[in-house]
Amino acid sequence: MTRPAPVAATWGELWRETSARLADPVGARWLMEHTSGLAPAELLRDLDQAAPEKAVAELADLVERRLGGEPLQHVLGRWGFRTLEVGVDSRALIPRPETEVVVERALVELDRLGAARPDTELWVLELGTGSGVIALSLAAEREAVRVVATDLEPAALELAAANLSALAPGAAARVRLVEGDWYRALPEDLAGRFDLIVSNPPYIAEHEWAGLEPAVRDFDPYTALVAGPSGLEAIAAILAGAGSWLGGRGSVVLEIAPHQAIGALELAGRAGFAGARVDDDLAGRARVLVGRR
Repeated sequence: MTRPAPVAATWGELWRETSARLADPVGARWLMEHTSGLAPAELLRDLDQAAPEKAVAELADLVERRLGGEPLQHVLGRWGFRTLEVGVDSRALIPRPETEVVVERALVELDRLGAARPDTELWVLELGTGSGVIALSLAAEREAVRVVATDLEPAALELAAANLSALAPGAAARVRLVEGDWYRALPEDLAGRFDLIVSNPPYIAEHEWAGLEPAVRDFDPYTALVAGPSGLEAIAAILAGAGSWLGGRGSVVLEIAPHQAIGALELAGRAGFAGARVDDDLAGRARVLVGRR
């Protein structure tokens, strides 16, 4: 049996139908812009124009995926993060606003070390890069920065490499992707070389995983979410090893769960970051551990 031909419709009719089906006007707008290829102002201008059959069929498929629980970012295949637009899929975590705050705090630390000076070269280590958004953002926003970004999962590094290839050539040349498990991915000659270690590590406890929202639990990689029985395992490993890889004035910036603030600060103190603090995210929740040597 052949599939029925899409019913002719205007962009305005499709927008109203999509908004009603998804009960999400914002998500509907994103899907409309994606399938139409039109900028927001252009789409508003053309609401009375007939949509091409191909676009109608594509929109129908995307709506079904969204109704099936697939995250909007995966349905679109791309998402914005600070100054970047990156590819997004099930190989890595979806870039989220909390992680943009991690980048902001990392930039503060780099500026403290002189990132704005033209004669400065600062080295950053990102552990567990996933889609690469932290590493790529730091390289794109600070010309003085060189980044080594690691990940244990080859599939995640493939996604990061694809996103790196879309970065401006000057910034892309200052990012190196390395496969491996935390610090074991690094050559010994980089010991003591880094000015900043940054990470959005797994920080979900094993018993918490089943209670996550389906859009997270069913589509983000388990290994990028779950650290172990307590949820602090990856954070502890990063902090414990940081001293061997940081230079004398180096910093560490880590994303954590709000309820882990006290435990993460204790771990930081044991690792030699006595003045560590935890900063809030945009929603006012404890989210970013910042420690200085």
